[in-house]
Amino acid sequence: MSVANEAGAGAIAAAHQHTAAERRPPFWHQRPFYRYGFLILVLAVWQVLGPLVNPILFSYPSKIAVAFYELTFVTGELPYYAMESLQILFCGLFFAILVGVPLAVLMARVKPVDWALDWPINALYSTPMVALVPLLVLWFGIYMQAKIIVVFLFAVFPILINTYQGVRECDKNMLEVARSFRSPEWRMWQDVLLPFALPYIAAGVRLAIGRGLVGMVIAEFYTTISGLGYMISRYANVFETDKTFVPVLLLMFLGVALTSGLKWVERRIAPWSRADS
Repeated sequence: MSVANEAGAGAIAAAHQHTAAERRPPFWHQRPFYRYGFLILVLAVWQVLGPLVNPILFSYPSKIAVAFYELTFVTGELPYYAMESLQILFCGLFFAILVGVPLAVLMARVKPVDWALDWPINALYSTPMVALVPLLVLWFGIYMQAKIIVVFLFAVFPILINTYQGVRECDKNMLEVARSFRSPEWRMWQDVLLPFALPYIAAGVRLAIGRGLVGMVIAEFYTTISGLGYMISRYANVFETDKTFVPVLLLMFLGVALTSGLKWVERRIAPWSRADS
């Protein structure tokens, strides 16, 4: 009897596996096919057409790969300057999160603070930050402090605005339940407001990463001779286009990697946000 039961269970499991295999879409209907297939197509077209353009004006993947190897393993410039840029980027993002999230919650919960800061924040957000960089360099110098402030100003507003919107859209019934249990304001922040606004905060941080990278490069253009921005300016000025592309592509990779890493973290701490969609 047990043998018959085992055989039946095995048949059911095989049927389930067969059904799952039938329901699985073909590979050309899956995300990796389009994501990596399109990337391979772009690189192939770039590799074919790149050598036809004047090398002073353009380059192509194989030549950029050689320049990447030289800058990384021969001269060591790329890791050295990349570490300087990453330090500035992470410091600026850290302070942007540290200031932006609590200030946004405070504005959303305390109306006088919202009324007082609404116009100044909108004015600063609409101001092109590139126009302020020379002034920031004049005020804070040309070293790391000025660059961190530039990254902070580029990154803080997406975090602040998205968090503010998330807190304002918090379910009123949840707040009423918290009040009925006599929850103090700081517990309401911790247990209701921040968990509800977490997807909005993550979206703001994703936007801040891109803006922070832009601010980092602009700050390095204006300040000391260091970082990936300096590498771009230096090699562009001497028309070494292949080496100019190396830090540019590294910045693209950093943006994609940091955003993907943030999505992974968001899926773990806020699975309801559908960050993988």
